[in-house]
Amino acid sequence: MIPMVRKGAVVASASLALCLAAAACSSSSSSSPSGGSSSASSSSAPAVSISVAQFDRNFTAMSALKPLASAGKGNVAVILPDTVTSARYVQFDAPYLTQALTAAGLSSSQFTVQNAQGSDATELSDAQTAITKGATVLIMDPLDAGVGAQIETYAKAHGAAVIDYDRLTLGGSRQYYVSFNNVLVGTKIGQGFAACAAAWNVTKPNVLVMKGDPTDNNATLFAQGYLGVLNPFFTSGKYVKAGEPAGTWTPSVALSEFQQNFTAHKNINSVLVPNDANAAPIIHYLQTKGVKAKTFPVTGQDATTIGLQNILAGYQCGTAYKPIYLEAQAATALAMYLRAGQKPPATLVNGTTNDSKANTPVPSVLLTPKWVTTANMASTVVADQFVKASQLCVGQYAAPCKAAGIS
Repeated sequence: MIPMVRKGAVVASASLALCLAAAACSSSSSSSPSGGSSSASSSSAPAVSISVAQFDRNFTAMSALKPLASAGKGNVAVILPDTVTSARYVQFDAPYLTQALTAAGLSSSQFTVQNAQGSDATELSDAQTAITKGATVLIMDPLDAGVGAQIETYAKAHGAAVIDYDRLTLGGSRQYYVSFNNVLVGTKIGQGFAACAAAWNVTKPNVLVMKGDPTDNNATLFAQGYLGVLNPFFTSGKYVKAGEPAGTWTPSVALSEFQQNFTAHKNINSVLVPNDANAAPIIHYLQTKGVKAKTFPVTGQDATTIGLQNILAGYQCGTAYKPIYLEAQAATALAMYLRAGQKPPATLVNGTTNDSKANTPVPSVLLTPKWVTTANMASTVVADQFVKASQLCVGQYAAPCKAAGIS
């Protein structure tokens, strides 16, 4: 997920039990695979096997799901949260989910992809309308846990299954959860910071540790990961924790938090930032203060164009990249099984995530993020067409792009 403002979610930590994508690990699901929907029974649907390891940037694995499309009943409704706090939903999630559902054998009349435009009321209304019009499966990224739980209660009462997409609805009643291993996302950010501090010869990092919105469960998981890396350095005295603001996904607020701490603590010489959007104004502010490239480590997440350009320019250490096409295919695969009344295989459901509010493990598809630097930018985000070289390598970034093998 590209982090965003999350309202009303309960902060909690998640326990992620990962196994190899092709391994036959248990999903720990106690709910019926169709969530009580009116989908075809599993006995009437052909057996189909698919693995997380099969997902690629060409969506080739989706064609294996076509027998499920023929056997299933009802529509699939995708409900995304907004278009303001993150560009990903318009640029990537919506088209990738459309591509995956189409490749899996559904016609345009058998699925919808909507966006709640940042409104709880709209998200709830979209879900209710979709179910009224025949949706038996919802793929939902809730704006917050409150509306997510409302939607899931409504869906359960009307025989529709729900897949939590990208963010877990704490206290909800969904059947499955699809996301990246968000603790691992944080771990990669922490490891990237440590490697960068060493490479940039910051011998005594005085680190401002920033966080995402404290009401966003994903922000809690990211912090769990990167603090797991940094805390031993703080304990040993190798690093100094210079501050730890409350956290936000609003870039202007993040900048204000940084400026307040940077003014109060003149020894701050590095900052761990959990996403590119918050890092960008901080980096610009540092540049206005005369900070030179490769002297002040800053981290990020989401592989945004500005984040990648800041990496190329030497002002950002790296970014945690989550290939959204993997997430779209995983959600589609789950939806196709649920729509056909089949239990998804263990090669797909490869872990569990703890819903701390409901005190229950949620069967999950947990995907693996990548840490992107100049060393692998060409082979990851550019090769995946997550960002186009023609947009990335403009003006002052042309030369560092060439040096990084990007053309």
